[in-house]
Amino acid sequence: MMLGSHKKQYSSHPNLWRKVFPFLRWWNFIGPDTLKADLIAGMTGAFITLPQAVAFAMIAGLPPEYGLYTSIITAIVASLFGSSMHVISGPATTISLLIFVSISPFADPGSAEFIRLTLTVTFMAGIYQFAFGLARMGTLVNFVSHSVVAGFTAGAAILIATSQLRHFLGVSVRGGESFLQTWMNVPAVIAKTNPYALSVAVATLVCALLFRVYRPRWPGLLIAMIIGSLTNMLLTGESHGVRLVGGLPPHLPALSMPDFSPGTLRELAPEALAVALLGLIQALSVARSISTYSRQQIDGNQECVGQGLSNIVGSFFSCYAGSGSLTRSGINYLAGAMTPLSSVFSSLFLILILLLIAPLTAYLPIPAMGGIILLASYNLIDFHYLGKIFRTSRQELAVVLGTLLATLLLELEFAIFAGVLLSLALYLSRTAHPRIANLAPDPDASGQRLSVTQAECPQFKIVRIDGSLFFGAVQHVADFLQEIDKKTIHKRHVLIVASGINFIDVAGAEMLAEESRRRRRLLGGLYLCGLKEPVGEGLERGGYIDVIGKDHIFTLESEAIAHICSRLDSIECHQCQKPLFQECAQILNSEKSR
Repeated sequence: MMLGSHKKQYSSHPNLWRKVFPFLRWWNFIGPDTLKADLIAGMTGAFITLPQAVAFAMIAGLPPEYGLYTSIITAIVASLFGSSMHVISGPATTISLLIFVSISPFADPGSAEFIRLTLTVTFMAGIYQFAFGLARMGTLVNFVSHSVVAGFTAGAAILIATSQLRHFLGVSVRGGESFLQTWMNVPAVIAKTNPYALSVAVATLVCALLFRVYRPRWPGLLIAMIIGSLTNMLLTGESHGVRLVGGLPPHLPALSMPDFSPGTLRELAPEALAVALLGLIQALSVARSISTYSRQQIDGNQECVGQGLSNIVGSFFSCYAGSGSLTRSGINYLAGAMTPLSSVFSSLFLILILLLIAPLTAYLPIPAMGGIILLASYNLIDFHYLGKIFRTSRQELAVVLGTLLATLLLELEFAIFAGVLLSLALYLSRTAHPRIANLAPDPDASGQRLSVTQAECPQFKIVRIDGSLFFGAVQHVADFLQEIDKKTIHKRHVLIVASGINFIDVAGAEMLAEESRRRRRLLGGLYLCGLKEPVGEGLERGGYIDVIGKDHIFTLESEAIAHICSRLDSIECHQCQKPLFQECAQILNSEKSR
């Protein structure tokens, strides 16, 4: 007995360690092939990250190096403690904007005080996210339907592509403009196209496409960027206005300390909660987006823990709040990453770039990266799934289009909220209008097997309700049952085949009881058959079975039909031109014998 208990305790240790250190779940999967793929993906991602990290830090009102530090530390921690195999975390546009808007009222952007408060918000946001994960609130991601994710991903991909047009064309565009304003200015922007920047971008994009088609296993994106750089050198693009990444500070992330004073924590708590929620929404949405391609199961709770830890740790290493990056994650998957080590390798390459070859990265043309990001944006749109939705479901299409438009016209967090709310509204509409099918015996089948048909008895109606009878659906079902009497005054008997009712609440039970009373006043009756055990028990506990009548509750449809037919008006039965039930012949024969 003691030995068995000891073995059980010992065997549970691996599962415990995997919960505490989730990277142990995929550690055994690592091999020479995965290391090679992750190494190439990480190298590609590192070069893509450079200009984005600098730009995001500037959007947040921070020195450029803070974007690089966030790209390094946040990516490593989030990948090791998250659940996705491909998501790479780091600085993001929406988070950067929110940091700037949240901290600007308290300090001047770029100042030491601004940096200190940003680190504090980052730490508190990480605490919020970590607590959400421990509280198992990551399951809320299940309310984000695949249609919402498809619409969000398509919209975000269009936004990303739009943001790269200025790099692709080599023009200067005023920042902060909306999606519509940007495209309204496209004709004027095209007229100012820099042909040298366009040539570099096109050469990079064409090269990446050729490698993707003819040599998909090669590191095509990385080779394409090298070819783009060589093209820029041959064209002497720098002297013709082609912008380069520029010099980078050769420093590792410095140690930092958030402000833990009670007054500061209390003052920044609301801002930190907003950053935490936005970060989780984006990270979980990105994880879901990538999982539609990788077919990987995402653990929302573990993602919360990973994002929380990455921000907590990052706040002590000169990092500001990060989240899952759709661009970096998409490129990471497109480049062939197989495990989260690609994120670690990307961070290590960023460190090497900072320490060893920072001067060389200054010659990397921004239009070349614009071409790569355009290709990644195109591949993020799931045209196959969108086509299926267009052909099969108008409601799902409405969700996709609503989310996509909200993504383009609103902030990303509001776009996701809008998609989720639209999905819930359509779901509630469907559940509030359960399908009610008219049934009658199948003339081509032996016995009394019922099938969906338009045929029905003049005195007797059989329906099947496919859905739950809860407060939201009560009015729809009640209106249907009352509509029966408006069509004919003789159809006083109604049999509900309840095999499709999985749940009934008090409102639904009250509706059935009231309908039973009403039909008795009409000298008819309401009958139920095929009740599922939980539904029957709920009606019995509430005393509704007694109101409806135990003699009106049946297990089999044939028993219910035989009982109801015995109560029909034989004179009307004699006038019926198309008898439906086997009992009809017995009624007619008994009438003739009289």
